[in-house]
Amino acid sequence: MSETAAASVAELLGHIRADGALTRLELEKVSSFGRAVIADRLATLADLGLAHENDTGIATGGRAPRIVSFAKHRAALVVASIEQSSVAVALSDLSGNLTAQHHEPGDLGSDPSEGAGRLISLIQLVLSRQSNPPELWGVSISVPGPIGPTGVGRALSSTPEFLQGWHESDLVERLMKEFSIPVWLIPSVETMTVGELHGSEGNDYECMLFVKTGKRFSAGLIYNGRPYRGANGAAGLIGQLPVSVGEKTGTLDSLAGAESIEQAGLREAQAGSSETLADLLKKGNDLTVNEICQAAQLGDPASAAIITASGKLVGSVLATLLNMLNPQCVVLAGTLAQTNDIFLAAVREAVYGASHPLVTRDLQIHQSQLGNTAGLLGAAQICLDTLFEPKFLRGWVMEGRPLLHPEIAELINAPTQSDRIE
Repeated sequence: MSETAAASVAELLGHIRADGALTRLELEKVSSFGRAVIADRLATLADLGLAHENDTGIATGGRAPRIVSFAKHRAALVVASIEQSSVAVALSDLSGNLTAQHHEPGDLGSDPSEGAGRLISLIQLVLSRQSNPPELWGVSISVPGPIGPTGVGRALSSTPEFLQGWHESDLVERLMKEFSIPVWLIPSVETMTVGELHGSEGNDYECMLFVKTGKRFSAGLIYNGRPYRGANGAAGLIGQLPVSVGEKTGTLDSLAGAESIEQAGLREAQAGSSETLADLLKKGNDLTVNEICQAAQLGDPASAAIITASGKLVGSVLATLLNMLNPQCVVLAGTLAQTNDIFLAAVREAVYGASHPLVTRDLQIHQSQLGNTAGLLGAAQICLDTLFEPKFLRGWVMEGRPLLHPEIAELINAPTQSDRIE
């Protein structure tokens, strides 16, 4: 088939995937192709297993039309999320729906090589539970921290330094050797932002701000319906922004993050200002941010004051961003946001007190409804957007699978450093 014909097959598949189930007549309307061309290209897509006409629509006076649908179960992606204290692995179909999940505690402070080995074992475990193991088209992993400009939106050939020591784990190289598929590593704030955009029902935001709270603060921005990454993939490091409390000046991370909250809670407990926190300390419990948030929710004044102070600092930073960006929605996720309504109330108070009325007139500020699942959903969606990007799609559509795209095939078949050493 000619290059022009291949381009039309790719364009038609793009319409089918983006617009959902369509009839042939509807495909004529949304595309620039006539009936004969559509019939020919649909036959090609059916032969490649990428689309089908297995269902029928509603008849309007004649024979019921056949519905053209994207073959979302043609293959699957492995998606994973690595967080400071947890790891998750899932399978996604080609529409970004999670079909299997496994979550367990993890420790990023442990040996990175062991962590990489554990992740590979979990992927094998999830696959072993499938009655009919799917064909895999890629592994997309949500990781903490930026990974640098070379890894933004691209399948990788080697493991970048996304956390201290992890570039020596050979995570990417080991995954490619084990499964013979491309690997993407994507910053968790981006995967969670995209996951919130696509995973929350009824949301169709063109401009959305996502904020991840905890030990550190980071933000993700949806602009014109797409994630904004910045020049070097480091957009959204809001934890580095300066804030002040009285005469004390520092970063948002240092003055409002989990460590600051825990230190403040310890001071209150030792001073006897909070009976609740003092009792926890006497019992030998660590005063974690979760413990302090729960104490605040249960009415402990000292804990509530600590959480409120953190929320107001976060809200003051957000107000600056909102006055510039004017998003439709702000989604707050992470430990502070999802375990404490007091924090959310403090953020809102600071935002509405320091933002222009036009900025906040229709603004929605709410907690994440997806939690850790957002990272998995976003990792799947970002990977699929890459595989089905129109120009990239034209490079593999006639082969029926992206693993045969020249760039991916070269990446998978290239010898790794360990292969060369052997």
